[in-house]
Amino acid sequence: MKKLLLLAPCFLLSEVYAQENISKSEQILPLEKMNIIKTNITGYAFRNINLSYERSINRWFAINVGFGTVAEGKVPFMNAFLSEEDEKDFQNLRIKATNFTIEPRFYIGEGYGKGFYFAPYYRYSKVSTNTFDFTYDYSAFNTTIPIPLKGLGDASGNSGGLMVGAQFFLNKQHSFVLDFWIAGAHYGTGKGDFSLTSDFVLTPEMQAQLKREIENLDIPFVEYTVETNSNGARVKVDGPWAGFRSGFSLGYRF
Repeated sequence: MKKLLLLAPCFLLSEVYAQENISKSEQILPLEKMNIIKTNITGYAFRNINLSYERSINRWFAINVGFGTVAEGKVPFMNAFLSEEDEKDFQNLRIKATNFTIEPRFYIGEGYGKGFYFAPYYRYSKVSTNTFDFTYDYSAFNTTIPIPLKGLGDASGNSGGLMVGAQFFLNKQHSFVLDFWIAGAHYGTGKGDFSLTSDFVLTPEMQAQLKREIENLDIPFVEYTVETNSNGARVKVDGPWAGFRSGFSLGYRF
């Protein structure tokens, strides 16, 4: 009994000492911040308003989910894939777009959202147009007659790709981050449906010329078929869908 009474204070002291050590270790090793909200600042140069959320699952693995919407405006780099003459036919064409991306990230640096990473990803994209004017010149009996049409349509695509990037903390508290998308590319399939309607009743010869003119636009990386009728034309897109990603994102970690 006396031995038990002598040992009791020792057990109490050891328990207090262990609790002090746990408290000190908690102070030395604070909990990691597991969430990051970001926006790609380079996207705004292309009217892309975007936001993404990254959640760290463990030190080396995270899930990043992003959404972007492109405000209605001119088609970027249209002169790169259309001749000057063809570009005039689409002078008031405007497009808007949305995209959704889910991106598992594998960090090979320090982890918990810091360092180099590679990220396979899936992206859904949709593009739609305003009601735009399209005019083609119908030629017959040494006479050229401009035929005006109204166009409207949309296309969507599903694609998969790979991103390589690096993410850095910008302050001592590790609250602000810079995410550098070094390079990313995706490839998949897309489908779309565009209509061109005319107030004129098109004869078979007019329809044939309209079909040839649309097919001769020869837009690169896009596969499409053209159907014509007495009211105009229908353009169906069904083919590859590709894109490239690069830029800088700024974010807040919490």
